Amino acid sequence: MSYLDNIRTFVRVYELGSMSAAGRDLRLSPAVTSSRISQLEEHLGVRLFQRTTRNLTPTEQGQSFYRGATEILEAVETAEAKIVNLTENLKGSLYVAAPLGVGRRLIAPQVPIFLKDYPGVSLRLRLSDRKVDLTTEGLDLAFFLGQPVDSNLRIRKIADVRRILCASPEYIAQRGMPENGDDLVSGRHECLNLRFPGAKEFQWLLSTPTGPRRFRVSGRYESDDGDVLTDWAIAGNGVAMKPVFEIAEHLQAGTLVAVAQQNPPEPTQMACLFTHRRMQDPKTRLFMEFMIGRIATSIKATDQLYLAN
Repeated sequence: MSYLDNIRTFVRVYELGSMSAAGRDLRLSPAVTSSRISQLEEHLGVRLFQRTTRNLTPTEQGQSFYRGATEILEAVETAEAKIVNLTENLKGSLYVAAPLGVGRRLIAPQVPIFLKDYPGVSLRLRLSDRKVDLTTEGLDLAFFLGQPVDSNLRIRKIADVRRILCASPEYIAQRGMPENGDDLVSGRHECLNLRFPGAKEFQWLLSTPTGPRRFRVSGRYESDDGDVLTDWAIAGNGVAMKPVFEIAEHLQAGTLVAVAQQNPPEPTQMACLFTHRRMQDPKTRLFMEFMIGRIATSIKATDQLYLAN
């Protein structure tokens, strides 16, 4: 068994606090995970973890070894990346997740460009507005909007995403123009909600003169698909909170217009989530870098177009 593999396994066990979680993350059986830790402890002549039936706690030696282990893995990954950049001989499958709007508009159009440059790579793109779990679902990368829940994962921020409240001209003609957040919660307006387990978008975070404030909006329309909300808004059924990049074409065409501009939504972050920067193989790292630059450019372009109008 490779000593480096044992170190990689130790790092993930340390970070996730669980043999089983680390095994799932590395796609190893519990027996192999435990065996690698035991081999490493035997080689070092120390206990790296205190084990009980319920808890796994790093020892003082384990804490010290973790710091050095991460430096070792980073150095190896850097060296491998330099070789890959020279050979460009990438092979294997990438498993990537993204929200529907992000995936359809920002990621999917770029995938053929990446795969053309790396013919040995295949990509499985999973689009869903629900929360995903990288560890249990076997994902290499997940793009997302907002704040992730799992603090054990690594985040690479891509951009701050401008959002607006919008409705169709027909809706405004029927219900009136909402000027601010208080108008939206007055009972006179229908708010279109993106809702799935753990979603918080029905509490819209809007800018006010005294700082960000949550407005508890309500409405009869809910969906776990952001594009459905866009369609409902265009059809005159209510007010939606949308990232500008998702509805730029509708704003330009006039089928949607900004509303409640006294209290615009706070920006949200777009970022990429991954298990550990040092544990990525070269094709994952290259795809992430490839997409980050293109996503940031696209978001900036749509924001500038919106501001120009």
